[in-house]
Amino acid sequence: MSDEIWSRDEIASPCVKLCTIHPETRLCLGCARSIDEIAAWGRMTPEERQAIMDELPGREAAPKRRRGGRKARRPD
Repeated sequence: MSDEIWSRDEIASPCVKLCTIHPETRLCLGCARSIDEIAAWGRMTPEERQAIMDELPGREAAPKRRRGGRKARRPD
C-alpha cells in the first residue's frame, strides 16, 4: 500500500468560501474578485490569475464607512 496521497493540479484561487457580492463595489466580500473574474477563473491562464492575485491586496470589497441609523450613532 502506498502512502502517497492522490493529488491533482489545482488552479490557484483566492476563494475563502465567503461568497457574497457587495452591491456597490460588485466585488466578492470574501476574495475581492469581480463576478466576471470569478466566472472566468477556470479558463484563465496561470499568468492572468497571478495578475489578479497580485491586485487583490489593494482592493476594498466593501466601502469603509460608518453605517447610518441607530447602530452608527456615537454616544456623547
